[in-house]
This record gives sequence, C-alpha cells and structure tokens, in this order.
Amino acid sequence: MPAQCTFMFKHLFDFFFSLIIICILSLLLVFVALLILILMGKPVLFKQERPGLYGKPFYLYKFRTMTDKRDVHGNLLSDDLRLTPIGRLLRRFSIDELPQFFNVLEGHLSLVGPRPLLMEYLPLYSSEQFRRHNVKPGITGWAQVNGRNALSWEEKFKLDVWYVDNWSIWLDIKILWLTAIKVLNRESINYPGEATMTKFTGSN
Repeated sequence: MPAQCTFMFKHLFDFFFSLIIICILSLLLVFVALLILILMGKPVLFKQERPGLYGKPFYLYKFRTMTDKRDVHGNLLSDDLRLTPIGRLLRRFSIDELPQFFNVLEGHLSLVGPRPLLMEYLPLYSSEQFRRHNVKPGITGWAQVNGRNALSWEEKFKLDVWYVDNWSIWLDIKILWLTAIKVLNRESINYPGEATMTKFTGSN
C-alpha cells in the first residue's frame, strides 16, 4: 500500500475509532465530569499547550486530577501533594486521558504515536530526539507499552524514534492491543517514587 494511502487510512481509522469510543463512553464521560465538578470544582478539564506534528503547538485535554494548592510563598505544591483521591483513581485506570479522543477528532493527536510532552522541552532535544515530532503525537505509543513512566527519558526517546522509523498499521494495532492489556493490569503508571514523570532537563 502506498505511503500516502497508508497515512490516509491511519487518519480515517483515528477519526472513526475515536468517534465510536466517545459515543460508547459518553455516559462515563458525563459522570466523571460531574464528579470532578462536585468534588473539585471548576475547571473540569485540564488544558495545556503541547507540541504536535513538527512541534506545532496545540491544546491537550485531560480530566483535571490535581488542585492548585500553593505554599505560603505562592509556589505550587508538588504534584503528589496536589493529586486528589479522585485524581488518583482516574489516573489508576487512565480515565483522565479519555478527553484526548476529542483531540484526535480535531486532528491534533493520533491514537498511536509518541506522547506529546511539554513545550519547554523542545529546545532541550538533540537532533535525533527531535525526530519524535516527525509524526503526529498519540494517546498511546511504543514507549508507553514498553515501560511508560518507569523508563528513563533517554530510553523513552529511543523508543519514540524507533516508532517513527518503523511505523506501520500493524504496529499501531499491536500497540493498541498492548495498551488495553496494560491499562487493565494498571502497569507502569508512574515513575518510581513520583506522582508524575520527573522533568526532562536535557541529555548528558
């Protein structure tokens, strides 16, 4: 199958699969949104600018899992202290990620691809690491099914670049299947000792 047709198939698969998932999970999405509104207040969604294809920014959606609590000096507390009980539950089952299917419908995200990280990381990548942006970022990816946040940054970026060089429809299907298994088993959600992955400060 020619590359252009293959990528078109990937785009159509992303769109219709996400639309079906949103329809199937619509009641769950509404329930979770109401639960967050009651227990944590507004906003229900966490929106953050992330780099997309070729580093072009877009807003990534997640269900909010943390408060904005600050110390006496006005600085945000650590992620672990701001993560709420309902937030932990949502992260445990990856439910906080579900609004990203709307990002897929908008065309900014794919079902499978390197995870979109922070805009501030862009100037810190080596030229090899930046190649992870040569494809559209994804809800899940090759790094996520091979360790997720338990990996070091260097290991994660190597897996991302490997995906860019070896992408195929069958690889995407394999990654989606492995993702479903890992979500059910709740594997490698966080980096050891951290509520979220530690910040990337550049490669040595």
